[in-house]
Amino acid sequence: MLWESSKMEQRYDAVLGVIRDGFTVTEVAQKVGVSRQAVHSWLKRYEEGGLEALAERSHKPRVSPNQMPAVAEARVLELRRHHPSWGQMHIRHQLEKEGLSPLPSLSAIYRALVRSGLIEERAKRQKLPTYKRWERGKPMELWQIDVVGGVLLDDGTECKIIDGIDDHSRFIVCAGIMTRAVARQVCGHFTAALEKHGVPEEILTDIHTDSCRFLFSAASRAA
Repeated sequence: MLWESSKMEQRYDAVLGVIRDGFTVTEVAQKVGVSRQAVHSWLKRYEEGGLEALAERSHKPRVSPNQMPAVAEARVLELRRHHPSWGQMHIRHQLEKEGLSPLPSLSAIYRALVRSGLIEERAKRQKLPTYKRWERGKPMELWQIDVVGGVLLDDGTECKIIDGIDDHSRFIVCAGIMTRAVARQVCGHFTAALEKHGVPEEILTDIHTDSCRFLFSAASRAA
């Protein structure tokens, strides 16, 4: 039976059915159970490349529509190596400033960094097996206050984020955005948190000294 053989043999038999046995393309297509266009394609492939051309071909596209150009990817990797702390958002913003077009998406930049080993995939990140988080026994015993950067506006301005969480409940007690992490702005967000939630027993922070004085001063006044 025709379909008990390999795909390559099936196609060869179909080709022979037309060029040797004199069957029409329609007759062969009906016998094999494929379209007439498929038989025509096999005939053309056999004519151009012989028996080997009838082998199964990969359906993988030659060019992926989501693959960024080689020049763009090279620049992405160069920026990452020169600035190891830059994420895909910062890198994309720099490419935009340089006038690169088309501009790769954030996900494309991330995939390029992963492929090159310059960033670890989130799914592979694991905590140390000996890690254990010690937390306070009840809410309002300890707040953790921190200021981080890296948020970019359209004009390239880098903003700072202040966030504060309760160590026991992990409840966000404070959150705000600032163009500069100066003491007055930090204290303003912190004071609002004190007015809304009350005064914690302790505060843990790595904010610089001047801002810390404002924080503890505000906490003392609220208490």
